[in-house]
Amino acid sequence: MSTRPSISRVLLIVLDSVGIGELPDAEAYGDEGSDTLGNLAREVRLALPTLRSLGLGHVANLGPRQGVPRGAVGRLAERSPGKDSVTGHWELMGLVIDRPFPVFPDGFPSAIIEEFERRVGRRSLGNKAASGTEIIAELGEEHLRTGAPIVYTSADSVFQIAAHEEIIPVPDLYQMCEVAFDLVSRGHGVGRVIARPFVGVPGQFQRTANRHDYALEPFGPTVLDNLVNGGWPVISVGKVRDLFAGRGISRANPTTSDEHGLDLIERELQQSPRGLIFANLVDSDAKFGHRNDPAGYAANLERIDARLPGLLGRLAPGDVFIITADHGNDPTTPSTDHSREYVPLLVIGPGIAGGTDLGTRATFADLGQTLAEIFGVAPASAGTSFAAQLWPRG
Repeated sequence: MSTRPSISRVLLIVLDSVGIGELPDAEAYGDEGSDTLGNLAREVRLALPTLRSLGLGHVANLGPRQGVPRGAVGRLAERSPGKDSVTGHWELMGLVIDRPFPVFPDGFPSAIIEEFERRVGRRSLGNKAASGTEIIAELGEEHLRTGAPIVYTSADSVFQIAAHEEIIPVPDLYQMCEVAFDLVSRGHGVGRVIARPFVGVPGQFQRTANRHDYALEPFGPTVLDNLVNGGWPVISVGKVRDLFAGRGISRANPTTSDEHGLDLIERELQQSPRGLIFANLVDSDAKFGHRNDPAGYAANLERIDARLPGLLGRLAPGDVFIITADHGNDPTTPSTDHSREYVPLLVIGPGIAGGTDLGTRATFADLGQTLAEIFGVAPASAGTSFAAQLWPRG
């Protein structure tokens, strides 16, 4: 007989880019040696008492292990090709893709850029793979002078458009992104178009919180679809809604920062007694990983860690709390791009024995399959549930 209690709500937090060591195929992605948390802990002091108490040090290279984890601990391997947020989040929700989204390390073909410029009625700058902060530092002054939007990409399948909010107002930038999405995503399969507005003067440009992601719809049903079809609310916090193109989301909460995201999570824990609260905390990736800022990355994780006791204190008897990630982004390596890494799997909830070993899971989709079993909805198309390890049969 199963000892599993009745579960009515799951809080799932994705710590964007918090990888815990290279995957076996990392070399094929240029990521050999990447270990976001391990390398970070070797370079800077990393105090994460709450995450360590949940078992993070048992799967990440954070030094000597400390005590028995409060819940279940494991790590997830990515099966889909790629290392971007869309691929990672889709796989977490049970959808494994078999072909990577196209990437353009040398910039987009001239025919695509020419058609984009024709459709928006402006010439553009850039068209190369670059760090977002570096390219606005390089081309921002010319952008101010000419009004030409800055187009760039990365190691991910993204078409990014940067523009100063006083030169191209945010609504106009969004309209340009919609044009680009029709051209490069619907037309060429690019995973995302991202609006990257900024403000300031040369030498002091700063990106704003008005970023917006335009992503392809998932290629098949996800656990989010199955939850909504099964009558369960799915509440997103952060960029989750954008990554699923709004599909399988009952209500969305955009965020301006991780602090704002944590405030919204606390609010949802007070107001939403059932269903899935699915949050992405993006600052470690966007503000520090892509900028190769180990000290900033560590400080951001410590700020998150300091807020976790407040979330744990708001959990109800029928709640499960899961923490994971979607890829790596090692700020200690020369690359400013995502890295192909394992991600942590930390689970705490009623009846889950401390120190439960979930092992190394073959796919992120095991998490989605577990959510499907917990909520009693149609299973995902991939993955193996680990619910039986959380609540063994007596």
